[in-house]
Amino acid sequence: MSFAGNFLQPVIDGLVLGSFYALVALGYSMVYGIIKLLNFAHGDIYMIGAFSCLAAFGAVSHFLAGWVAIAISILIAMIIAAIVGFLAQRFAYRPLLGAPRLTLLITAIGVSLVLYNSAMGLTNSQPLFFTSGLDNSLGLKFGSITISYIKIILIIISAVVMVSLHLFINRTMMGKAMRAIALDQDTCKLMGINIYKVIGITFVIGSALAAIAGGMSCVYYGSVVYYMGYSIGIKAFTSAVIGGIGSIPGAMLGGLLLGMLESFGTQIVGSQWKDVFAFGLLIVILILRPNGLLGKTEIERM
Repeated sequence: MSFAGNFLQPVIDGLVLGSFYALVALGYSMVYGIIKLLNFAHGDIYMIGAFSCLAAFGAVSHFLAGWVAIAISILIAMIIAAIVGFLAQRFAYRPLLGAPRLTLLITAIGVSLVLYNSAMGLTNSQPLFFTSGLDNSLGLKFGSITISYIKIILIIISAVVMVSLHLFINRTMMGKAMRAIALDQDTCKLMGINIYKVIGITFVIGSALAAIAGGMSCVYYGSVVYYMGYSIGIKAFTSAVIGGIGSIPGAMLGGLLLGMLESFGTQIVGSQWKDVFAFGLLIVILILRPNGLLGKTEIERM
């Protein structure tokens, strides 16, 4: 097989898959960094975003087509997912911010089950199909391999979103407030920072990022099913842990790394063993770096 078949194709596929993981992992890291909550409902927010994008595209496609219709559909999905994420934190998580972490964790599992079973009931457990109308055969040719323009555009969109988030966290006052609350909530209250507002915005941004990944998965896979959030939720959480839970660059790095490992694992050992290959290597990484690749040791004050 050619160089493109052995290396370039798995790299592109790994970047696309890793982009999905990274966008969802960012939500995990942002929420954990601020309120130390492992939001296991986040994968289901991704699923809600995918269903919302599918429904929005069905309406928008009567008037527009191509990437314009897809972009508007993803924007609508971001708004819906952001509302769902905000409502979850307002009514399920905020009243329990002072409770033990285990209580918050169980609540997150409960929210996940509510979203999961709601989607299952509304769709009658049947998959729905997304027909974008885009030509997947068009792309850049490298010998016998064609890298479709769809994959290239999805990678570019993910890169722009992740860079924009990094700049937002590090260059804006709201981003500084998020980082301050992650360090010390009590001091932030004394300094006049509205921590509930910042936490709400964190959930909104994280949910919107998950919706972007959900919309992109509609275009990439062409179908939506109620249990799609379970798998990517576990893998995105793993990505966040590998990169260093609570670290924004770590979530990006962890997602891309896991996507690459799965892509090359499919080529090396086959699709049935790709998860064994990927997670086996990730276990080794955690043994060598228990806090993640970019994570830092946390010291809890008594």
